[in-house]
Amino acid sequence: MNAVKYDQQDRLARFKQEFFQAEGQIYLDGNSLGLMSASAERKLLELSESWKQLGIDGWTEGEHPWFTLSEELSTRIAPLVGARANEVMVTGSITVNIHQLLSSLFQPDKGRSVILTDELNFPSDIYAAESHLRLRGLDPQVFLRKIGSRNGAVLAEEDILDALTEDVAVVLLPSVLYRSGQLLPMRRITEAAHKKGILVGFDLAHSIGAMPHNLHDDGVDFAVWCHYKYMNAGPGSAGGLYIHERHHGRQPGLSGWFGSDKTKQFDMDHTFVKAKGAGAYQIGTPHIFSTAPLVGSIELFEEAGMDEIREKSLALTRFMREFAAERLPELKTITPEADIERGGHIAFIHEEAARICKALKADGVVPDFRAPNVIRLAPVALYTSFTDVEEAMKRLERIMKEERYKNFTNERNVVA
Repeated sequence: MNAVKYDQQDRLARFKQEFFQAEGQIYLDGNSLGLMSASAERKLLELSESWKQLGIDGWTEGEHPWFTLSEELSTRIAPLVGARANEVMVTGSITVNIHQLLSSLFQPDKGRSVILTDELNFPSDIYAAESHLRLRGLDPQVFLRKIGSRNGAVLAEEDILDALTEDVAVVLLPSVLYRSGQLLPMRRITEAAHKKGILVGFDLAHSIGAMPHNLHDDGVDFAVWCHYKYMNAGPGSAGGLYIHERHHGRQPGLSGWFGSDKTKQFDMDHTFVKAKGAGAYQIGTPHIFSTAPLVGSIELFEEAGMDEIREKSLALTRFMREFAAERLPELKTITPEADIERGGHIAFIHEEAARICKALKADGVVPDFRAPNVIRLAPVALYTSFTDVEEAMKRLERIMKEERYKNFTNERNVVA
């Protein structure tokens, strides 16, 4: 392993200087919140200036008119998720978008009323699914079915496929498991589910911005994601949704003013005329300042290219894994080894995980802790070098050898 050599060959190295980072700090928490780039900051300031200079005319004037900003961005986000432009909309948040899409697509009947998910899924996705069952008079204890995990870390494909029974209406799974970094075989799951008449949705929170997707060609029915992790669009930035064009004839389950056909939106008529594509599934007025950084962030992804980003991401996590296997045997890696099964981060388990994360942060490395015992480390292709990864792992090695983590409590900190 030669970090310097890898950095010399890195075709994305130039992007590191675009991001703000504290001197001496190694930031490995981009799978929870990405760093700010100069382009994201610039666009935030530009959109703020448009309010200052244009007032209400900012809705229709300026470089990025607010009225169509979400649609403008959606056409640029679509290639990142392998979708057609009319299938994507920058709007809402992950949870709001799950509510919208389940309210639109989940139509239980006597023979098919189960929402299938997994026991490792992010809590908010579970809360949303449970609420849709209750709203339809269905007991979540009966009609929310969770696929069991192997060793509390990964999902076996055979277990997922076995769970696709005739009473399942909708599958809602993560593309990448937030705990372990496992990447699920989205196409195979979708094809198997469709053979049984089951709709399939994915939460791309831990994959968008870290790897290419092929949602349309894979036949995925719907998907949701955020833009504040690998997409680096800032805390609370507007999320995104995808709905396959085969479903565009459906009325939105939750109709709102900004889901209107834009040519009729200001007719102020009480009859809702929905937009033709994914724009119909917007609800309220777009949050311009929460969307603005994405305008700048997407420019970097368009310049870098998702294939290049994925290639470097895999190389960084492979480098990290090999270092740990050779020099940190006390940390057990729960992330699948094969590239095709791995997302953008590496997850380790250790009974002192919370204390280790605190020690890392005190030593200038920003990790991510997940209860009860997971250390997540996410090197991000656009701003993490191989030298960064090597230095971070050396600091972790010293912490473990010298047992410096014992200087900290094992109590959990509140994290996003």
